[in-house]
Amino acid sequence: MEEREPLYAMAVAARLTRMHPQTLRKYERAGLLRPARSSGSQRLYSEADVRRLSRIRYLVEERGLNVAGLEMTLRMVDRLNELDDAPTLADVRTGILEVIAMSSGEMDEESATSAPRPGRERGQDEPRT
Repeated sequence: MEEREPLYAMAVAARLTRMHPQTLRKYERAGLLRPARSSGSQRLYSEADVRRLSRIRYLVEERGLNVAGLEMTLRMVDRLNELDDAPTLADVRTGILEVIAMSSGEMDEESATSAPRPGRERGQDEPRT
């Protein structure tokens, strides 16, 4: 079974994450997740969606983030996850700066993901710790 495979109806996803279905709709409207849709337009959530919703719940309840804070945090997490398995410090810095630029409206998401990345040679950034 693939982690992105749509498995759970909204009621099941809401129960798994201990969130109200209306809250799931709110996060979808805010662009924080995109569940798949069945042929009848029913929302279907994958394991990855349920994990993301659990992360959102933690960030809201334990860390006090609002929707704007969630958007920035999740963009940063998504951008860092796009980096390869062994990102350099320069790659991480670039990813963070791209998220900050996107959140301030200086850069759209498409141009951020196509922006040139710094070189990968060891001498161009600090050693990994």
